[in-house]
Amino acid sequence: MHNTSRRAFLAGLTAAALPLPLAGCATRSAPAGGDVADYPTRSITYTLPFDPGGESDITARLQQQPLEEALGVSVVVTNRPGGGGAVGWSELVHQTRPDGYSLMGANVPHVILQPLARGQAGYETDQINWAYIFQSTPNALVVSGDGPFRTVDDFIAKAKTEKLSLGGSGSYSANHIGALALAQESGADVTYVPFSGTAAASPALLGGQVDGLMTYNTEALQLQDKGMRVLAVASEERVPEFPDVPTLRESGFDIVEGAWRGVAVPPETPDRVVDVLADAFARVNQDREFRKKATNLGFHILDWGPRESAEFIRERTALAKDLLRRFDLLHG
Repeated sequence: MHNTSRRAFLAGLTAAALPLPLAGCATRSAPAGGDVADYPTRSITYTLPFDPGGESDITARLQQQPLEEALGVSVVVTNRPGGGGAVGWSELVHQTRPDGYSLMGANVPHVILQPLARGQAGYETDQINWAYIFQSTPNALVVSGDGPFRTVDDFIAKAKTEKLSLGGSGSYSANHIGALALAQESGADVTYVPFSGTAAASPALLGGQVDGLMTYNTEALQLQDKGMRVLAVASEERVPEFPDVPTLRESGFDIVEGAWRGVAVPPETPDRVVDVLADAFARVNQDREFRKKATNLGFHILDWGPRESAEFIRERTALAKDLLRRFDLLHG
């Protein structure tokens, strides 16, 4: 299982000309009041702020049964898409009770990039109270299998003579920044086309509406099975699921980009509740059947609890500001 250490990964990104920003994490608060000694005692709702069928949704469905076993209560998985996740994260911060019975999937770099680039995203990065970061997925450049592009150089050469399009999941996301990075480093004329999620972007490539996708390695696996070609991955090293596919660095572009996923709770959620949730997700990650399924789908499993997640978010926020300045996307 490919599982690059956090500090090594950050060091690589800092050195890269085009790193990737990240999601926010709030400082953990004092208990919000009430007796939480017996938490949890009733059903928990686990909401994904994206369309069904994407990486976050797939992960939550895999986690559902082992999470129920770890917590001893039922877990209901739902979707609340909109605004590249911003609708759900705004509701998490402003409308959700901080009692631990409403969890929400959260993605890096989205949670950092949106407030910095939009200004009014409906939430601030430091309001997102992370319980756990449990996986990462590097970006992958994917094109049609029967098209003219067999290498990254082929794609770039064509994009220097005519405008090409790259679809991806959301604006101010890992896919978005990855596409911008490739265009900037190569000097190619590439337009990024945002979709509401990974599951919505892939049909556009299959149907010929875009020239390629800047997607995640997980979706690239599915697309490869449908005859699409994976040109490169935006990881530090080649990944086990694509041993014959070069990294973008091997292809001459110093780009390491991708997404980290985890689960967050509202601000003011009691520390004990957050710790119970963190322990539950750690136990899910140790479940043999879950690990097997997740690994086969290309997910890179991580085990970062509340404190390590908070440190990671602080480091990534500083990198995000520098990145957005280079793209002239920093709000204000």
